[in-house]
Amino acid sequence: MTSLATKQHILDTAGYLYNFDRQVYFNRLAKKILSVEFIADSDEAKLEQTVRESTDSQEWRFYFNVPPSESVKRQIVSVLG
Repeated sequence: MTSLATKQHILDTAGYLYNFDRQVYFNRLAKKILSVEFIADSDEAKLEQTVRESTDSQEWRFYFNVPPSESVKRQIVSVLG
C-alpha cells in the first residue's frame, strides 16, 4: 500500500470525515481536527498515534503544522458542530 493509501485507510478506519471547505479531516466523537498539511507531513506511525490518542472529548483538539488562530478555530468548530 502506498503512503497516501495507508494514511487514508488509517483515517477511514478511525471514523474521520473530510471537510472540503476547510480542508481538514475531523472526528466528532473524538473531537479532533487534522489539517491536510499535518497529515501529509506526518508519517503513518505518527498519524496512527494521533488518531488513537485518548482525549477528554470536552473540547476540540487541532492538529496543524502551524496552530490556527482562535478565530479560525471558532469558525471551524461552528461549521463542524
